Amino acid sequence: MTTDSSIPESHPAEPSAVFLPDATAAATLAAVEAAGTDGRLTPAAISNLRRWLTESGYRASVGAIAALVTAGRFEELETLFWEVLPFGTGGRRGGMAEIGSATMNARTVAESANGIAVYLARVKGGPGGRAVVAHDTRLRSREFAELTARVFAAAGLQVFLFDSHRSTPELSFAVRHLRCDVGVMISASHNPPSDNGVKAYWSNGGQVLPPHDKGIIECVYQSNEIPLVDLDEGIAAGKITLVGDDIDEAYTRAVVALSLSSQRKLKGVYSPLHGVGETSVYRVLEEAGFDGVQIFEPHRAPDGNFPNVPQQLPNPERTAVFDPPIEAAREIKADLVLASDPDADRLGVAVRNKKGDYLPLSGNRIGVLLVDYVLRKRKSNGSLGKGSFVVETLVTTPLIAAIAESYKVKVHRDLLVGFKYIAQVVDKEGAERFLLGCEESLGYLAGGYARDKDAAIAALYLCECAAELKAEGRNLLQRLDELWVQFGYHTESQRSETAKGARGKALVDQLLKAFAETPPTELAGVKLARVRDYSRHEIRRLPGNTWGAELPSPHGDLVFFESEPGDFEVSFAVRPSGTEPKIKFYFFARHRVAEEGKLAAVREVTDTRLAAVEEALSAWVQQVWQQG
Repeated sequence: MTTDSSIPESHPAEPSAVFLPDATAAATLAAVEAAGTDGRLTPAAISNLRRWLTESGYRASVGAIAALVTAGRFEELETLFWEVLPFGTGGRRGGMAEIGSATMNARTVAESANGIAVYLARVKGGPGGRAVVAHDTRLRSREFAELTARVFAAAGLQVFLFDSHRSTPELSFAVRHLRCDVGVMISASHNPPSDNGVKAYWSNGGQVLPPHDKGIIECVYQSNEIPLVDLDEGIAAGKITLVGDDIDEAYTRAVVALSLSSQRKLKGVYSPLHGVGETSVYRVLEEAGFDGVQIFEPHRAPDGNFPNVPQQLPNPERTAVFDPPIEAAREIKADLVLASDPDADRLGVAVRNKKGDYLPLSGNRIGVLLVDYVLRKRKSNGSLGKGSFVVETLVTTPLIAAIAESYKVKVHRDLLVGFKYIAQVVDKEGAERFLLGCEESLGYLAGGYARDKDAAIAALYLCECAAELKAEGRNLLQRLDELWVQFGYHTESQRSETAKGARGKALVDQLLKAFAETPPTELAGVKLARVRDYSRHEIRRLPGNTWGAELPSPHGDLVFFESEPGDFEVSFAVRPSGTEPKIKFYFFARHRVAEEGKLAAVREVTDTRLAAVEEALSAWVQQVWQQG
């Protein structure tokens, strides 16, 4: 076993083990502090650099820091050390570099793994346990996965390391399948090629929840010296076991076993966006018998640079990612175009309409189609049992709840943003009664095989639903129209407002105070009637902003504004970012549809009115900031 001090970090707490710096470290620290005096480095950067130049765990980084100081590259040092990269409640994510407390590098990855291992030992009352590690196709992902396995093995855990790239939902499955205490996925999801991340999972296969999240974070930030085992020696000694095919087969069987239809006549094009999706999404579709769905070759090769994706941004929420595969879909008149993000936990889709155009669907509309399909099929095959339930987050479309309630199915929807809260409900209520979980950002899950969203099960159900509709001469878009006629036309949108400059955080705080104390009462002619404030646990009436009732739902930084119930309803949610001076807004509108022939007119009016509400709220936000 060795101690690797080349893995640099982090926390502006008191150093836990200070070594006497050599002449280079001492001179570099003096230069850093001088740069702070003349304004070339911020106090936060100096604090983080001081730790890296004085604590024993960072010795190997002294030379690289000294070189930057000698070259006068203080702007680069500021970028590398301006903050401690946050280990949030699910893990860490950010830009990669060789050193720096504000970046993903060998040190920040190793201390993340070390924090998980140290916390697990505290919970268990001693060393030991089991861990599984997986990674996606991103740059340095294999390096970071192997490093994580080496840290875990040095801490006394039995480690299972996937032999190559796999999906996040398969990692979630593997935690449960291998009876592990913890799991780690190396991925930055849909971020640009420059980024990477660490996702932490607990023994249920879901991302860590309280109290474990805070306990792990504390241990991460206290890391200094980090023991490591050599990878080859760890494998030879049985401390690290390479896994792959057996888990792949078990995972694929578990997903395919959830099939609800035998209809397979469908043409489709699937893009993994240079990620891991061929190992999960495409394999599931092949095993299920969808031989009419072909992979989009230009996006097939695993490549962390995402070279053939527009702007190299592999996010299936961006409609631009569909442009290349849509061209291939037109040639074969495909019914669907599917795309998953690089770690294959989220799925987007574009549907061919009667004119031959391909229309990308929002995450909310995919969720509506999925819940409608699952409930229809479950009812017809008699498996819609007592206590069956659907789960969605607070910022996911209310149409999902309306459909579920029409089947007399229980709906859990007072959940904060994050699929881990859906997983928590699944564990609490029982996976055997769980029908479907949805979140607006293209995340879906069914069954009990995993506790994180999975593009594979979403693709299976979407293809089955589309194949059944095709056999009847219809498509997914027409089914949406039918649901809108039945339940009212629902539409949703999002936007963000960013406070720029040095006063960014103060402006965000000012805006949140205004929403709480002097909120808008009318936007573009729409009168707001009620506030559901999840940060204060209360419901308030508008226009007076007076207390109305206690809100017994989860506590979190989320505030909902709603119009009066009626034929036309509008609501929007306000949610601040936890990492930057930005506030995100989620907008919802519903309009009753008197009859099928009125849908087009209702849709146009509703979309126009909701857009006006968005613009009016944006103007209100800017006015508040100007007053500040």
